[in-house]
Amino acid sequence: MSRLITNIMLGGVGGQGLVLMTRIISQTALRAGYDVKSNDVVGLSQRGGMIWGNVRFGDKVYSPNIPPKEGDIVVAMEPLEALRWTSELKDDGIIIMNTKRWYPMAVQQEKVNYPEEDIDNLKKRYKVVEINAFEEAVKMGKKQISNVMLLGALAKQLWINTDIWKETIRDNVPRKYIDLNVEAFDYGYGFSRE
Repeated sequence: MSRLITNIMLGGVGGQGLVLMTRIISQTALRAGYDVKSNDVVGLSQRGGMIWGNVRFGDKVYSPNIPPKEGDIVVAMEPLEALRWTSELKDDGIIIMNTKRWYPMAVQQEKVNYPEEDIDNLKKRYKVVEINAFEEAVKMGKKQISNVMLLGALAKQLWINTDIWKETIRDNVPRKYIDLNVEAFDYGYGFSRE
């Protein structure tokens, strides 16, 4: 995916660590020598609502906003978010998806059905890397590292050296959880085989 600009869209639900993910991706790209622009929309996170962010990096980037249908990768912290943000994804785009479901209130109240079939059909249109990062993070002892696990899966799709990713992770997570976060990153990277 060696392009002048790489466009990454992140989607999730409040409390899943999307702001940290955006920061780690941005700082990693900066350390790798790229121009970087990013933004987050997190106002709905206080109510457990949807949140999202963009990271764009390359030789020269003028705006953090990804033009329609120019997204290279969607990192979805929940399957519904993968479906939601494919409107921004190129036809040959990649989806990295945490398979753990966080059902919206309307689904919990049985007002609407969760779109399982539509989510399943994403595999027919895009390269989809599925990982139950939440479940795997719980097995490792801390559910909060699921976002870093997804970063590992993302890193596998890019060309930035893993040492740079790990350096950025070490600088952004609590000191007592550095080793666990690096382990989560390695798991995500190893899980995401070509």
